[in-house]
Amino acid sequence: MARDYYEVLGVSRGASQDEIQQAFRTQARRHHPDVNKDPNAEERFKELNDAYSVLSDPGTRARYDRFGEDFRKIPEDWEERVGAGAPGGGFHGWTTAGDGGRVRFTRGFGEDAGGEGVDFEDLFGAFFGGGTGGRGGGRVDIPGADQEAELPLTVEDAFHGGRRGVTLAGASGQQRTFEVNVPPGVVDGQRIRLAGQGGRGTGDAPAGDLYLRVRIQPHPRFRLDGRNIHVTLPVAPWEAALGATVPVPTPGGTAKVTVPPGSSSGRRLRLRGEGMPNRRGPDGDLYAEIRVMVPPSLGDRERELFEELGRTSSFDPRRER
Repeated sequence: MARDYYEVLGVSRGASQDEIQQAFRTQARRHHPDVNKDPNAEERFKELNDAYSVLSDPGTRARYDRFGEDFRKIPEDWEERVGAGAPGGGFHGWTTAGDGGRVRFTRGFGEDAGGEGVDFEDLFGAFFGGGTGGRGGGRVDIPGADQEAELPLTVEDAFHGGRRGVTLAGASGQQRTFEVNVPPGVVDGQRIRLAGQGGRGTGDAPAGDLYLRVRIQPHPRFRLDGRNIHVTLPVAPWEAALGATVPVPTPGGTAKVTVPPGSSSGRRLRLRGEGMPNRRGPDGDLYAEIRVMVPPSLGDRERELFEELGRTSSFDPRRER
């Protein structure tokens, strides 16, 4: 059974939205995998995100409060639909509990329930109609639950996009394979919707959707900051001193950048539009950070030239400026 989302965030069920937001920010900073090196930090961070995504939305939170972990099976307009057709004027006090995969209302419903447990399927069948059976004589057609899984991508895959085969293991251990169209320029955390590929609905109700959350994998060369890409640009001492045009790698191929004369390590050069593509706005930029590299060993002539430079140059890198 999944942990209670309020317990995950460390707040009470009566917590305000501001308290929920503050609790999430505090916990997220503490358990972010980039900060917390505990092996369980990543799983804990995902758990926090799941809890916050539910409790930060008032409508979703209301369904979670009423139906617990089965809340995703309940239509978003359930209150309006039930209230309109409910005998006795709708819900009074109640709680929910699991009963072999079914939800039961364990306190009264209007004048009809008389304080007894009311079966979830019978109850909604009475309002939504169709079929036979149950106290209300109706069959329950409940849409399938939306599901979510992670989609790991390299920086290059995210940059170029395209069709990808994705294999996921279901709860029963069976594997399902999907063809996914990845838009060029997806960013970490973005979701890709596969309509009708989520949990099965009951009766004639449609299946839920499957959402693939993009997780861009660490790269040995590129670092992403939203749609901007950062890369280290090694240059020789003479290129940094005299200026030069040098190649710089990007996920889309090699580009050229001009190193201004007198550049030191740490200087950033901006290549506008060479970052992640964006279908709805300007593309990201690429920032190349200069790192001046010296030869690991010197030949005789190289040593002579560096010694001559040392004797003739008035430059002092340790002088305060």
